[in-house]
Amino acid sequence: MIEQSKPKLLRKTIKAGELMNQVMSDYFYGVNEAATTGKQKVAWCTSVGPAELLRALGFAVHFPENHGALLGATRMATDLIPGANAIGYSPDICSYLTADIGAYLKGVTPLAKAYPGIQSVPKPDVLVYSTNQCRDVQDWFGWYSRELGIPSIGIKSPRNLNEVGAAPIEDVSQQIQALVPPLEAISGNKLDLDRLRETVALSKECTELWKQVLETAKAIPAPLTFFDGTIHMGPAVVLRGTQVAVDYYKVLLAELQQNVRDGAGAVEGEKVRLYWDGMPVWGRLRQHSEHFLQLRTNVVASTYCSSWIFPAFDEKDPFRSMAQAYLELFIVRSDEYKEQYMKRMIEEFRIDGIIYHDAKTCPNNSNSRYGLPKRLETATGVPSLVLSGDLNDLRCISDEQTKTNIEAFIEQIEEGK
Repeated sequence: MIEQSKPKLLRKTIKAGELMNQVMSDYFYGVNEAATTGKQKVAWCTSVGPAELLRALGFAVHFPENHGALLGATRMATDLIPGANAIGYSPDICSYLTADIGAYLKGVTPLAKAYPGIQSVPKPDVLVYSTNQCRDVQDWFGWYSRELGIPSIGIKSPRNLNEVGAAPIEDVSQQIQALVPPLEAISGNKLDLDRLRETVALSKECTELWKQVLETAKAIPAPLTFFDGTIHMGPAVVLRGTQVAVDYYKVLLAELQQNVRDGAGAVEGEKVRLYWDGMPVWGRLRQHSEHFLQLRTNVVASTYCSSWIFPAFDEKDPFRSMAQAYLELFIVRSDEYKEQYMKRMIEEFRIDGIIYHDAKTCPNNSNSRYGLPKRLETATGVPSLVLSGDLNDLRCISDEQTKTNIEAFIEQIEEGK
């Protein structure tokens, strides 16, 4: 356990964070201006939806899942979820969905406090989803479609894929192409294939840089933590397909690579290296980060932050490569694939233990329910801990139990060493 007499360790600051804050500010103000002035049509898009197509057609793009995460991180979500429950949405479904709808019903947003002049999320002209993550996103956008009288269109993705073969790629590619005519009609722009190719190329460059950023944590000590990653992935989520995101990750990568050369770790005296599977607990991000820091433990890798690595993007074949990229997403894959993937991560990042976050309202991103932890531990000898919680609903979390379980787990790992 932590000895209270020891001096408190301080987190290492990532200097590029100031630039990221400006990048995100410019993004939010830009989409808000598009919505309020009518300079651009606004599309809402799921986080792993066809953002490249929307940008190529001239839409300003808003991501409700990003807004849901902000509601969680600002700890507004728990008070807003009951509003969605009251109109018939179960407390057991996605708490991004229920928090976001609850915020709409109450007329509040964390953007208003962070960015003076923004009063609400941008009103959409169209809602575009992909069910590669879960069915909840389709229902989420369906509610806004009925509420606002705005079309909701999207892609119904196959799931539980072991191999991403030609048939599912062709299926999703055709579905993406089928979105073009209605999106052209709404945007008032004809799709320029050269512009789409350029957007896909920028997404590819962004994803390659983000992969290199995350892989700096293979170093010992690692210059990056999972908790840093959940913040710095912002541009990869909301700005992929733009030069802005590419330029930002070049700056971040250069800083982290220099820290590796200097032997400057994110966690002072790093002793234990963990892998985090599943969603973060947004309302406890700082608390969890500080707790692991004091234990001289670095969560160096995760399935969540790696969800914005899309190596399949190819500007020479934009539609098929977008389909393949979004089908190769970890959450879409079979347990057999996930087990092999995590074995590679354990080896490459030299992982001492795995934490599985069993999020009550996100079963699709919780991989601890069907025997995977036990199979992986048997195959690798790497111990694991399952934490019960949620991404947004803090009523599902016991802070004291989480703290105790983590400390006991780290003790177990250290004794095993």
